[in-house]
Formats: sequence, structure tokens, C-alpha cells
Amino acid sequence: MKKAVPNDLSVGEMAARAGVAVSTLHYYEAEGLIESWRTPANHRRYDRRELRRVAIIRIAQTLGIPLAQVRPVLDKIPRGRTVKAAEWAAASEVWAEELDDRIEMLLRLRQTLGHCIGCGCLSVDNCPLYNAGDAMGDNGPGPRRWTGAAEERADPP
Repeated sequence: MKKAVPNDLSVGEMAARAGVAVSTLHYYEAEGLIESWRTPANHRRYDRRELRRVAIIRIAQTLGIPLAQVRPVLDKIPRGRTVKAAEWAAASEVWAEELDDRIEMLLRLRQTLGHCIGCGCLSVDNCPLYNAGDAMGDNGPGPRRWTGAAEERADPP
């Protein structure tokens, strides 16, 4: 145990500043994503720098990145000191390719989604524009153009 420092935050202050529930902080801590410590009076305290880690977690969750993929990024960010620009860059590389892939998929979705919604045929088995004769069904279940192999995600005709 160490003595509280003016820059440290109580669990309530941390939750309010991070914009999450106290229970969320406890969950993140149980998952090893953030750390706290206890005062001699057994009060939970957070180093203010943990706010940055919570921000990264929240942004990742907003992007749909699972917590299991957040941990490797957080593991690259040192604790107890200011993070250098090169360290931020190295940590962010973990998601760069995945985010590029997601951006590409979202752009394609934006370009083609109106066709299916506006079409009105509601056909799973027979789409004359994008899936004649349910040819994509031979390649496996689900939205193959979006989740399948790269060659299956080629732009529709």
C-alpha cells in the first residue's frame, strides 16, 4: 500500500472522469486492463494515467474491437511514466491492418447496401443482381461478400 497522492483518483472520480460506471472499472481491472492500488484505509485509488488506458478501451469497444485484442495494445504502453510518441505508434500498429480492412468493408457496404434495401425482392436464394441462383451459398454460410475470403468479397457485378 502506498499513500494517496493529490494526482491520484478515487474510484468515483475515475469513473466520472472516464465516463464509465464504477462496475466497468472493476471489470477492466479484473481483466488486467487497468490497475489500481489501495490506501492504508483500504480505499481504491487510480493513477491519473490510467484514464488514457480506459479511453483506449472505450474507443476500441466503439469500433467493435474485442477486449482480447485490446490487451496486446495496452501491454505495449508503459505504466508509471509519460508515454513517448514512438511507443504510441508501435502500440497502434497492432490494429492498423484490421482498421484498414474495416474501413474498406464499410465503404463497400455504403456503396452497395442501398441496392439490396431498395430492391425489395427480399430473396435469400435468388438475387438476380448479386447472387443469382444462390451461387454464394456454395461458398459457406453467412454474408460471404463481407466476411469470406478476399476473392469472395470482390466488388459485385
